[in-house]
Amino acid sequence: MNLWRDPGAPADSFYEVRAECTDVPKSKFRIKSGKTLSVRKWQAAFSPEGYLNIAKTLRRIHRGGIHPSIRGEVWEYLLGCYDPNSTFEEREKIRQRRRDQYSVLKEECRLMFPVIGCGRFITAPIITESGDPIQDPLVLQEANAAKEAAYRNQKSSNLFVSIKETDKQIIEWKRTLHQIGLDVRRTDRTLVFYEKQENLAKLWDILSVYSWFDKDVGYCQGMSDLCSPMIILLDDEADSFWCFEHMMRKLRGNFRCTETSVGVESQLENLASITQVIDPKLHQHLEHLGMGNYLFAVRMLMVLFRREFSFCDSLYLWEMMWALEYDPELFLLYEDPETAVEKPEGSKAKPKSLRQCGKFERDYMRSGADTPLPISLFLVANVLKDRSAKLLTEARGLDDVVKILNDITGNLDAKKACVGALKLHKKYLRKSLQAKKP
Repeated sequence: MNLWRDPGAPADSFYEVRAECTDVPKSKFRIKSGKTLSVRKWQAAFSPEGYLNIAKTLRRIHRGGIHPSIRGEVWEYLLGCYDPNSTFEEREKIRQRRRDQYSVLKEECRLMFPVIGCGRFITAPIITESGDPIQDPLVLQEANAAKEAAYRNQKSSNLFVSIKETDKQIIEWKRTLHQIGLDVRRTDRTLVFYEKQENLAKLWDILSVYSWFDKDVGYCQGMSDLCSPMIILLDDEADSFWCFEHMMRKLRGNFRCTETSVGVESQLENLASITQVIDPKLHQHLEHLGMGNYLFAVRMLMVLFRREFSFCDSLYLWEMMWALEYDPELFLLYEDPETAVEKPEGSKAKPKSLRQCGKFERDYMRSGADTPLPISLFLVANVLKDRSAKLLTEARGLDDVVKILNDITGNLDAKKACVGALKLHKKYLRKSLQAKKP
């Protein structure tokens, strides 16, 4: 069956589920001719030189999402990997430079721990806090399997050297590798895609390299859920890495931890402020129950509703979010000087245009508000608003709140959730600005 020619066709078949997983929620996302951004419409959005009409593309995504066959390459623009005002030639230079940069990063990691890149991964600790190697039976078993794979790939013949490590950064990095492996084993295990060892190893490689690349944040649980779709949507491992890295630029603050706080706490404080403005009665009730810190919303914010939606619907939600809050200056903000392509002499950057912004971003710019808040906060606020009556009448403690919110799993509609978030955002901007007037 040609899914594209079947109006209203589901997109689940693009992300095949293992036969034994019978309780996986079905996707509500439908591929709709004339609404969903199709291959033809996507290709037509480029000029002969390669300039992308981003305004028209954003409108199309907002109407009906992105066809699964082009999802990965469209995401690269939504996440700021490429400037819509660049040519095909300029983007190809950037892509190649990034691939070369990833190759260097991965080789650096492989030299420190040669399992990287051999098609295997580990799930047992390999080093102590003091830097001493751990040689328990599970480590040795995984080492032998990885060693055989490395021999086959002619990568290395000396995977585990039993010497004490003294570099603190390397110790810290190596101590995360088994945790990444454990999380990789648990990530999207209902999908046929991850039945292949090579795909699991690719996910482990990317997360391991990222944790070395971004030493300030490293690796935290939840990142595997964010990275997994990139592996599925983009064929090249380096492209998957940089797409994930650009996504993390938007979210890394949530994962940054200090001795006294977790980064997501600031988001929870903002969520509390939003709820207090749009639903003061609910906020007061939650505070009365001792949940004014909104910790029950951590998961939704950390992994962007991956648990509350089916796999396919979570991807639809993400692209809707990114299209709605798209900023045309995203590429300029994220551009790496090492991978930048020089513009021809005399060329000028186009001024920021409201027309090229996503609807959520436009509302914020028009309001004159001081600090932009991510749309994810308003998505959570919309979930709370929709269940406000139930929370007010039935919630008598944390367990009740968690149970009520868990009931939304598999029952949310991504398009309706985004529409509700936009309405709440306008309401919040209006009320908060009114409150500031003398």
